[in-house]
Amino acid sequence: MPPVATLILQRLGLSALLLIAVSLLIFVGIEALPGDFASTYLGQSATPQAIANITAELGLDRPIWTRYFEWLGGAVQGDFGTSWASGQDVSAQISRRLGNSLFLAAVAAVIAVPLAVGLGMLAVRYVDRLADRLINIVSLAAISLPEFFVGYLLILFFAVKFGVAPFPATVYDSMSLGERLGAIALPVATLVLVVIAHMMRMTRAAILSIMSSQYIETAELKGIGALRTIIHHAAPNAVAPIVNVVALNLAYLVVGVVVVEVVFVYPGMGQYMVDAVTVRDMPVVQACGLIFAAVYILLNMVADIVSILANPRLRHPR
Repeated sequence: MPPVATLILQRLGLSALLLIAVSLLIFVGIEALPGDFASTYLGQSATPQAIANITAELGLDRPIWTRYFEWLGGAVQGDFGTSWASGQDVSAQISRRLGNSLFLAAVAAVIAVPLAVGLGMLAVRYVDRLADRLINIVSLAAISLPEFFVGYLLILFFAVKFGVAPFPATVYDSMSLGERLGAIALPVATLVLVVIAHMMRMTRAAILSIMSSQYIETAELKGIGALRTIIHHAAPNAVAPIVNVVALNLAYLVVGVVVVEVVFVYPGMGQYMVDAVTVRDMPVVQACGLIFAAVYILLNMVADIVSILANPRLRHPR
């Protein structure tokens, strides 16, 4: 079997094992939390008999390993059970919420990734000059600010003072694409500002490390322009580190939307999970945690595979 295929299969196997381990950690960790759903649901006036009845009805009196394997078996088939709080099917609720979260993350990614890579190349083109320093100062400021603070600032200025953007960021099925994009303008701007700086700085560092290579010097001696040298000669050889940092930030866009969705009252997975935590609706919390973990692991696996394919020594073994 070719070395590339072997490495890809290894990454696939390790990702599957990691996801199983994470599912166990999520289930056991949530079970270990103090308190229980029955007491929260019934309130302070709950009698021991009423608590025992709900506990037995939900199957919480059974061994934890039995419940874990039943939950994992259902999750593999796309069945996350029934919400304890609402009695609705968790998978159906998540399918609607997940679509909203992925739409928010996708729009932010479409803006952030090319902008970050372009700014990184621009910083390399004008390295140690005014443009490079300005880009670095702005990126450091963006990295230093937490997303909830950025979100509240955007709400204050663009929604409250100037009134040019809607708040809360409400979307529903009958909205057109243009209406949806307008509704999510502020949360998208928040996500872009949060993730763009890290991607830009990593792009800059990766390309700068390539610029000292001999073949880059040869291209410059041939009279090739600096920007063309960066785009056509340096950037393709810096693909692996750039892809890795882009994948990590894309994973954050999906997993890290929890805070942004709560700030903007956006009907996505993050808001759904926070609402479930409030009432200790464990099937929903477990399902959301597993989906977030799966997305994060999947994007990291894709980054590893792209890095492997970008390695000429593996693609063309001697």
